[in-house]
Amino acid sequence: MDPHCRGRGGLGPASLAQRASLMASRVPCPAAVRLAGRQAAGCDVRCGASLPASHEESSRRVLEVLRADADVNRYLTQKRSSIVALGLTIHNTPVDVREKLAVPEAEWPRAIEELCAFPHIEEAGILSTCNRMEVYVVALSWHRGVREVEEWMSRVSGIPVEELRPSLFLLRDRDATNHLLNVAGGLDSLVMGEGQILAQVKQVYKVGQNCKGFGRHLKGLFMAAITSGKRVRSETTICSGAVSVSSAAAELAQLKLPTHNFDDAAVCIIGAGKMAALLVKHLYSKGCKRMTILNRSMPRAEALAEEFGEVEFEIHLMDDLMACVEASDVIFAASSSQEILIRSEDVVGMPPRDPVVGGVRRFVDISVPRNIDIKGQDGAVAYNVDDLAEVVAANKEERRKAAAEAEVLLKEEQEAFEAWRDSLETVPTIKALRGMAEAIRSAEMEKALKKLGGDDMTKKEKKVLEDLSRGIVNKLLHGPMTALRCDGTDLKAVGVTLANMEALERMFGLSTSDIPEASSR
Repeated sequence: MDPHCRGRGGLGPASLAQRASLMASRVPCPAAVRLAGRQAAGCDVRCGASLPASHEESSRRVLEVLRADADVNRYLTQKRSSIVALGLTIHNTPVDVREKLAVPEAEWPRAIEELCAFPHIEEAGILSTCNRMEVYVVALSWHRGVREVEEWMSRVSGIPVEELRPSLFLLRDRDATNHLLNVAGGLDSLVMGEGQILAQVKQVYKVGQNCKGFGRHLKGLFMAAITSGKRVRSETTICSGAVSVSSAAAELAQLKLPTHNFDDAAVCIIGAGKMAALLVKHLYSKGCKRMTILNRSMPRAEALAEEFGEVEFEIHLMDDLMACVEASDVIFAASSSQEILIRSEDVVGMPPRDPVVGGVRRFVDISVPRNIDIKGQDGAVAYNVDDLAEVVAANKEERRKAAAEAEVLLKEEQEAFEAWRDSLETVPTIKALRGMAEAIRSAEMEKALKKLGGDDMTKKEKKVLEDLSRGIVNKLLHGPMTALRCDGTDLKAVGVTLANMEALERMFGLSTSDIPEASSR
């Protein structure tokens, strides 16, 4: 049985008495809503690390509103539902907690259905990856919606709410939408700008198309996130350049080859551990499909070869080290050996390499301590981790600059989404106004028919009166309805539309309690 599935029975809504008790007793402390901070790529990430001031401030604002509104009837003061993001990420939560909350893709529809079964959750979406588990909901009352999401997460993971809260972040409305756009843009990833998270956000949207609870607001939000992620990667350089030692080693070797093509070079890797596996991954991504692996034991090297079935491997034990070095153009050292394996005197008598690779052997040593000690040797050039650190640092700085550009794009996309969402506010007013007009028309029509002796009238005569009354109502409503419609693309137009909405509500006496909630479920 999948360990992620335990305890995932359907979670029904609590009783009114239970929810009242929860509202009275569960007031989160500030630590309960710490936000997952944006980390620079390649940073050392530890559980409990301090979070960015902007995220802390967002959580603080949420808590202040929660406490200030504790005794207020929120159904009278909040006109529209809130978008709420609640979850945990690799930035501040250890893997043993994340894996208990992980929801496999096949179970996303059931999770959405369970969440939407709660009385205050109108829409729901799940973003569950190896690095994060985030729940996005549209809540009728965001305070109660948060409680219900917490209960669901506790039920899924088997972790008591009180133990779960210190690891959670909580974001509402603009902060929540800003977070998802940053996630899709790769600004919240361990490696800034990585592309896998955008594919995962797309998958959430794809799965949600077949889920009743993944409604209009979340569809719009995730589509905005996808658009944002695409723009960030196409209009900035955030995903270019190596930001890890292994990727930098592969990039440096490719740059130093005269043709910049690994098809022209014989590549050899010393070692078959984790660092070597990462090296193989990055070399393959750069077009290297043939490699020689040298290792002290055959099983580990064979396991590496099985992991990368697309690569053609030639496996040797360390006894063949010098023979393999002599036959190679690029030699990577990625072993755990504590000794020098290749010295200047070992390569001095080796024949030069083919002119297509510049006639030299290139040694790239990413082992610590170093495994290669070659200096001033004709026909051989060596690089170590210090040389690579400069490549990594330069690329990180470039990504930071690109991140600043990306934030401008993300702000544009967020404003567009918020404008679209604001434009939806007029839908309940439009329905209420039409409903009121139709009620008046029907009542007056009924009075008119009685006065005219409706029982003696022909169907044609009744239809003429019916069409007359509807025509008058439609013409009278045409102006107000036009003033309430907006596609959300023009921020100024949205502001005018919302002002018109408030004026019409006052003019026709459409109070908040008279306007039915627009449901997307």
